Amino acid sequence: MPNAQLSILVVDDAKFSSAMIGRALTQAGYQDIRFASSAVGALEQLEERPASVILADWLMPEIDGLELTGRIRQLDEMTDHYSYIILLTGREGENVLSQAFDHGVDDFISKSAMNEQLVPRVLAADRLCNTLQRLLQEKRMLTENIASLEQRNLVDPLTGLGNARYLRQKMYDSLRQIEYRGSAVCYLMIGLPEAAALRHRYGETFFNELLHGVARRLQQLVRPLDVLTRLDDSHFGLITLLDDLHECSPSSFRRLHEGLNLKAFKTSEGFISLKAGISLVGLDAKALPIEPQSIMDRAAALLPDAYITGRIAPQRLPQPQPA
Repeated sequence: MPNAQLSILVVDDAKFSSAMIGRALTQAGYQDIRFASSAVGALEQLEERPASVILADWLMPEIDGLELTGRIRQLDEMTDHYSYIILLTGREGENVLSQAFDHGVDDFISKSAMNEQLVPRVLAADRLCNTLQRLLQEKRMLTENIASLEQRNLVDPLTGLGNARYLRQKMYDSLRQIEYRGSAVCYLMIGLPEAAALRHRYGETFFNELLHGVARRLQQLVRPLDVLTRLDDSHFGLITLLDDLHECSPSSFRRLHEGLNLKAFKTSEGFISLKAGISLVGLDAKALPIEPQSIMDRAAALLPDAYITGRIAPQRLPQPQPA
């Protein structure tokens, strides 16, 4: 049975298409259906009240469905909400599917099969939304409980990430793992050189909001088993275990760098673009013994170069000896 109160937003510049979709969904039992004739109008509605499921035409003037998806994901970061996005398209082929998923789209419906696919796809989204929203709520409660219990011992209460002490523990564990099992460890230090200026300009509430958004963006960009931490007001740390030391290279983390520098953050002060620098230190068992603090210090020393060049600043250990 459909959830009659499921919040649905239909975004289509064609009135006939919107009317047809609305009629089909109403007949299926859905009651909370809103309509927008443009992506801009959709974003204005979503800022007032989020929607659980968004049905949007891929091809629209000014802002198409893919760009709209990116804007919605920025809103989701700010509100701890997840919008299930379904694009409506007349395009076909595997490349189309891959392109849509790479931009954060959850599903898409072929316009040629709209009558057959619309209601079943929305019913599937309905079930998934219930699960996703419950998981988000449980995550918020867990984060609050952990922050309270740890009392800043290992968890950063603002972002729910580990703190600097947690990073050192995990770095020690990672070094033991490469000692006994081989493989390699890569430590990335992520710096926000404009953080202090933004804090001074917009205030503490905005700054906490921004840091929370950066943490959520990073969580989306890293692998599930990576160790992501907030070190202080302008630095985050990331530990990732790799099969081979050669994988610890700037090219392996280009998506992380671009995700912070090329995509603005939606805040109460509008869209804010950040300048982020990333340094990385990679090592395998040949570099042992080494202290975790030494690795972190090396990464910190590389950050100024990352700020100047706008590129990831790398270092591998052990460093080759001069001839």
